[in-house]
Amino acid sequence: MKSIAVYCGSSFGSVSEFTVQARQTGEMIAKQGKTLVYGGGRSGLMGVVADSAIAAGGKVIGVIPKHLVDAELAHPGLAELYVVDDMHQRKTKMSELADGFIAMPGGSGTLEEIFEQWTWGQLGIHLKPCAFLNVDGFYDDLIRFIQLTAEKEFTKQRFVDGLIYSDRIEDILSAFEDYVAPEPKWGQQERPQYTSSNE
Repeated sequence: MKSIAVYCGSSFGSVSEFTVQARQTGEMIAKQGKTLVYGGGRSGLMGVVADSAIAAGGKVIGVIPKHLVDAELAHPGLAELYVVDDMHQRKTKMSELADGFIAMPGGSGTLEEIFEQWTWGQLGIHLKPCAFLNVDGFYDDLIRFIQLTAEKEFTKQRFVDGLIYSDRIEDILSAFEDYVAPEPKWGQQERPQYTSSNE
């Protein structure tokens, strides 16, 4: 696994631990020799993750829609910055570039991005892991809700079990290395449109 996508807030949130964990996440990805793929911004937790990865000697790739570049929100110090037309292209490009996906604390955009990747995994569009970095219990209620969707038979339990949750970035990165994708929803015929960058 060579590259990790991180989704997180473009603000800092109300708890200082969010920033602490964002810094540790960027550092750990870089120290393990992996490339950070993220949304290309310089604000909030996004900027902290990127800055810490760069400071630790890591490679950072950003993917940002043109209208956000025009608003002067793009990070100026990245190894690569892909400027795309819209949010749909951003999510697709990040999926192509990354071998695994982590959601840190964030808002609706963070949830949209990680849930799309989780859905694509269920459909066999890719076979890559999805994780929630559950800082300060941020995702506790969401984790319970995800389990409820399985209990009410809207989600197969194997897809719920395939999600990775931890409050430690080290645990998530370790779980990524051992990840075995669950069988896609309709079997092998859906496999995959996007494959790992190290295949």
